[in-house]
Amino acid sequence: MEKKGIIAEFKEFISRGNVMDLAVGMIIGSAFTAIVNSLVNDVVMPAIGMVIGNNSFENFKYVIKAAEGDNPESAIYYGTFIQNIVNFLLIAVVVFMLVKGINALRKKKEEAPAEEPAPAEPTPVEINNDLLKENTKVLQEIRDALNKK
Repeated sequence: MEKKGIIAEFKEFISRGNVMDLAVGMIIGSAFTAIVNSLVNDVVMPAIGMVIGNNSFENFKYVIKAAEGDNPESAIYYGTFIQNIVNFLLIAVVVFMLVKGINALRKKKEEAPAEEPAPAEPTPVEINNDLLKENTKVLQEIRDALNKK
């Protein structure tokens, strides 16, 4: 067995189709995440904030310890957490719809009815063979009937 160098193995690994598909998916995913984050941060959350009477959802927090002198406050920023949940749900809905659409296309492709071949018409030789068998049977019955008399 021939040993490959580390560079040759890496070239083989990186040139596989799955790795390239994964790389493209990661790039598109990161761009998509930026779009969803902008949608949530710039459109959805300001609208929700306006409805509930607060301009910024990120201002929702629970202060554990107030700031004292040079020490900053300790707080739980649940508004940011809620915002991240909304991001996740929007991404999940879009991915679900994409997968559902792709599966529907695959299902249509699989369910496309295959054309059933038309029944073959019997050839003249086959017709003659069938008639010959039937005639032979009738003649044998006539022979047997005559032999009984």
